[in-house]
Amino acid sequence: MGVSSYITFKVILVLAVLVVAVQPPPCGAATDRLSTLLRSAVDNDGEDENSGGRKWAVLVAGSNGYWNYRHQADICHAYQILKKGGLKDENIIVFMYDDIANNKENPRKGVIINSPNGSDVYGGVPKDYTGKEVNTENFFAVLLGNKSAVVGGSGKVLNTKPKDVIFIYYSDHGGPGILAMPTGADLYADDFIAVLKKKHEAGTYKKMVIYVEACESGSMFEGLLPHDWNIYAMTASAADENSSGWYCPGSDPLPPPEYTTCLGDLFSISWMEDSDRHNRKKETISGQYENVKKRTWNNGTGGGSHVMEYGSMDLRKDKLSKYQGYVLPPINVATIPMPGTTVHQRDAELLYLWEKYKRLGDEKSEMKDKVLKEMSEKMQVRAYIDGSVDAIGDYLFGTEKAHSILKSVRKTLPLVDDWECLRSMVKIFEEHCGALGEYGKRHMRAFANICNNGISLAAMGKASMAACDGHSAQ
Repeated sequence: MGVSSYITFKVILVLAVLVVAVQPPPCGAATDRLSTLLRSAVDNDGEDENSGGRKWAVLVAGSNGYWNYRHQADICHAYQILKKGGLKDENIIVFMYDDIANNKENPRKGVIINSPNGSDVYGGVPKDYTGKEVNTENFFAVLLGNKSAVVGGSGKVLNTKPKDVIFIYYSDHGGPGILAMPTGADLYADDFIAVLKKKHEAGTYKKMVIYVEACESGSMFEGLLPHDWNIYAMTASAADENSSGWYCPGSDPLPPPEYTTCLGDLFSISWMEDSDRHNRKKETISGQYENVKKRTWNNGTGGGSHVMEYGSMDLRKDKLSKYQGYVLPPINVATIPMPGTTVHQRDAELLYLWEKYKRLGDEKSEMKDKVLKEMSEKMQVRAYIDGSVDAIGDYLFGTEKAHSILKSVRKTLPLVDDWECLRSMVKIFEEHCGALGEYGKRHMRAFANICNNGISLAAMGKASMAACDGHSAQ
């Protein structure tokens, strides 16, 4: 092809894209074919951004229960972004309990939405690991590409090569140093970092980007993730603060009136709506970080959380398309709403129960009594756990020092010096005082500080016995 012919081809291609951009889009499969055609034309126009490598993604919703609707909604929305961006199903691995779309409480059966006026994000999502298959062991096996270690599920793992890039997105409850899973053991930060280290040492990826939505999610990486592994992590919150649900009943903007639970999480909604709206071949990770940070902290006015970043900062200059793929951005874009009222993740279940109670009407009924009793029990459990941790602190450090020691935050340092000690302290507490649950994970820092102050397991056992034995949350 001569120079003039090549230039003519380029002009025709650009005109074709412009003509299509101003026309109403065709429907159904035709839309997908057109999007793929245009994306292929643009992707092949110039340097191959992955230098011959493939894009991979692992998406994890680490909770279950209808009150946690938002986590699976987040993950399904992320899948749609990546799929439309050109990633293949064989390279997208999804962990979700899958108890939301067809839940009896879901007002739109078989449908999950992630925003008040949003379309279904559940359709087409691969169910690689569901139910009890959503656990820490399977997640780690998938990351390491260890197919023989996976139990159940599709068997898909990160069968990555040295030139490949990886995007990991995790939406869930958490606590200092941990992320929750719906089944099995929690995911501890030191174990996660150890798996990433193995992946790095194996040389089976070129670059990796991790987004984490959870309370205290910064603690998963702070002081732990090196700068030279070609891994960049962005978290919904700092190491010592909550993250928030959004599009919740009573908030602004409101979800559709038939919903009793939050549709999404503030950090997650912020990055995904940013990706939906912008040209991902132009916007960098740095640009997305700045946009999401501003929105998640409510334009600097508070009411949200501080988005944080860790690891290899040189990845910030990479275009989003390198990890999330590319699709033509919309031409007419509505203004992104800044959050009004947000809901702390740990309070979302109580909000769900309150909305459920209100919608049962004014008259007394057996169902209203049942929901009211459930709310009361949840509050009692919270008070019991808080009181038990406080009593243990008083026993170990005295009433004057206990609060400051248990709440102490080690800025820029890992949460704890001895992670095995932390696991042991949690185990001792739960043996005497009961399971921490989603709410109780907020006290992980207290257990870490007990370890950091040199308290023995025997002393912790005595303190837990004194605080909890013979008492219950009921």
